Amino acid sequence: MKNLRLKSARAAKDLSQQALADMVGVSRQTINAIEKGDYNPTIRLCIDICKVLDKTLDEIFWE
Repeated sequence: MKNLRLKSARAAKDLSQQALADMVGVSRQTINAIEKGDYNPTIRLCIDICKVLDKTLDEIFWE
């Protein structure tokens, strides 16, 4: 399932996939795969992404 909330939150912060990836220590391809629903990130990565985007885990990763 695509993660449109991640993509939207990233865009709202005016961050590219590469910029977000650099900030959380993963590759751009990893961020792309999460957004496309092709990769299930670790809880640690989820937390790091949420901190960068100033969002909660519920807002980005849970329905």
